[in-house]
Amino acid sequence: MPVNFILEKVCFPGSMHDVNSTNSIFTTFLVTGIPGLEAAHIWISIPFSAMFFITLVGNVTVMTVIWQEQNLHVPMYFFLSMLAASDLGLSLFTFPTMLRIFWLDACEITFSACFTQMFFIHTFQDFESAVILAMAFDRYVAISYPLHYSSILTNRVIAKIGLAIVVRTLTIQVPLPILLRRLCFCHSNVLSHSYCLHPDILKLSCSNTRINSIFGLFVLLSTLGLDFLLILFSYILILKTVLSFASHGGRLKALNTCVSHLCAVILFFTPMICLSILHRFGPKLPSYIYVMIANIHFLIPPVMNPIVYVVKTKQIQGKILKLFFRKL
Repeated sequence: MPVNFILEKVCFPGSMHDVNSTNSIFTTFLVTGIPGLEAAHIWISIPFSAMFFITLVGNVTVMTVIWQEQNLHVPMYFFLSMLAASDLGLSLFTFPTMLRIFWLDACEITFSACFTQMFFIHTFQDFESAVILAMAFDRYVAISYPLHYSSILTNRVIAKIGLAIVVRTLTIQVPLPILLRRLCFCHSNVLSHSYCLHPDILKLSCSNTRINSIFGLFVLLSTLGLDFLLILFSYILILKTVLSFASHGGRLKALNTCVSHLCAVILFFTPMICLSILHRFGPKLPSYIYVMIANIHFLIPPVMNPIVYVVKTKQIQGKILKLFFRKL
């Protein structure tokens, strides 16, 4: 009897359209480390552990300083604290799974745990994308309407922006794990990454994934894709305003206020765009290349964002030193 027929009988005991993960021939997924470098996982865990520590300390420090210092209760730093919160959440749902693989060679993860991890990873990813967009709007208002900055971006407006980000993110992400539960997994249970991602899970399903794929593409385009285009549009308007300044020094000063935000944009969107281009148009590369690019997208921004903002923002530097010496 053909293997495909056996799998169909296992996965689809009743109707071909009435399925869920309880009919799968697997009970868990297997996450992977870095393909081809399994023997070096212990050594690889050292820099990843250091990155996780820097992420925790850096983002918690930024959030604490902004929370405690009344002088930093302005729109720019409110958005920065949101960025730190999203970075912290993204790290807490990616780094531990990777370190568990590197240290303990523990690769099994249940369907429920995998879907939960996927939900939070994509939720914090979309949340960060929206916060970066809000920060672009903040820079546009600060440069184009400096005299009306405080009257445009009031605390009430910032609260509404934050609420809109949360509502948009949850509304669009909640259906993803729900739709996954109707699928059957019988081809394979080995994921390509060290954590659960929606496209990676879909590849393992032997059910009809058309609805999941269409909705997943809609989520991607309406969040990360739309946010990226709006950020580009914001910087076009910023450049238009800056070029209208008479003095060269004024132009440089205005652009200098955008450097930290531009670094956040580049760190967040560049790996994602490169990975999408490689998957669709690039030559077939070793699997560890795709894994490393995905790791850069999810792991590097939470590490680098607090470092960049602390280095480039003298107000935060001073408040951190003040907080540190006060405790000493």
